[in-house]
Amino acid sequence: MELRRFVGLIGLMAVLHVPAANAGPDCTVIADASSGRVLKQQGDACEQRLTPASTFKIAISLMGYDSGYLVDEHLPALPFYQGYPDWIPEFKATTDPTRWIAQSVVWYSQRITEWLGPDRFRRYVSLFNYGNVDVSGNPGQGDGLTQAWLTSSLKISALEQVAFLEKLVNRQLPVSAKAYAMTARITALGSLPTGWEVHGKTGTGFRLKIDGSVDTTRQVGWFVGWAAKGSRRVVFARCVQDDTPQPDRAGLRVRSGFMQELPVLLGSR
Repeated sequence: MELRRFVGLIGLMAVLHVPAANAGPDCTVIADASSGRVLKQQGDACEQRLTPASTFKIAISLMGYDSGYLVDEHLPALPFYQGYPDWIPEFKATTDPTRWIAQSVVWYSQRITEWLGPDRFRRYVSLFNYGNVDVSGNPGQGDGLTQAWLTSSLKISALEQVAFLEKLVNRQLPVSAKAYAMTARITALGSLPTGWEVHGKTGTGFRLKIDGSVDTTRQVGWFVGWAAKGSRRVVFARCVQDDTPQPDRAGLRVRSGFMQELPVLLGSR
């Protein structure tokens, strides 16, 4: 599958990654997965921990396949029930692992983590050394098992995203070979015209107010993943924090901009 829907004419503005007028603090990190050498780091928020939002589905996928709850690309296929998160129309349908990642279905993630249970879930996050490793959830709610990564207790920086992805690409996490292979399969986005195969996941959450409450008028957008060509592997993370309300999902917007730049960023490698 060609990624031509993401990749068009790339001008100087894209190459330089000039932030949009609505954007607040941002970060882009690209690193060589074999050496860990940072190839590009730009922005003023690379060390700031933010909600991982749906980028955490990469970690949940590893957990799900390693534990045996997830079987392959299409099993289990779980039905939608009233009461599940449904703020996006695409959530209201039977969902399998492929659709879960493609449509970023929140409730499917929650069924996996509930099946794992709090102890096993917490252990995976700790073994992955994922961000601040805090899966307690919202204060006093006892909802960490289903909410920790949704603008709640679990936070991660762009540099930490890249560190986690380096371990994934190099198979240095304590999960099975199947977990690695299937996670790569369901996160595959296709090939760039330059031959790089891209895997990734978006995430959209919200910024916090000064008092720590959630500001639903300002989004956090992520796109994280890796690209492979022959024996070469690079990992990447981009996050953007909106300063003003925006009508579109921040994660999709971040992915679109990053994919326009990626052929030039990787062109000489």
